[in-house]
Amino acid sequence: MTTSQVETVNTGADKAKLAAVAVLVVAAVAAFYALGKQGPLVQWAALLVGLVAAVAVFLISEPGRQFTAFGRDAWREAKKVVWPSRKEAVQMTLYVFGFVVVMALFLWLTDKTLEWVFYDLILGWRK
Repeated sequence: MTTSQVETVNTGADKAKLAAVAVLVVAAVAAFYALGKQGPLVQWAALLVGLVAAVAVFLISEPGRQFTAFGRDAWREAKKVVWPSRKEAVQMTLYVFGFVVVMALFLWLTDKTLEWVFYDLILGWRK
């Protein structure tokens, strides 16, 4: 039996930071619409400033630090990937296309065989 861990925000400070993130996002969107008469430059500036502030507050919270650590670990693992050479990639692509053609023929033949058995032999509808 496997157990899964559910991570929750434990400290009051982190809860406050996440609440501040939500408030900043809502305020940024509200400012975008409220400043519609000021012109698009002011609207987008208000939205971007609000979202950047929300991201900054999120990144200094514990879930933000965990997210950053996860991103660093994921990037480190992605750098370890050994990509296939061009020749290997072409070969594998051709194998896949060949398999698809063989499978399509098999399914077509199976369909036609079952059609012949049911409609011609058993039901006699095609005479």
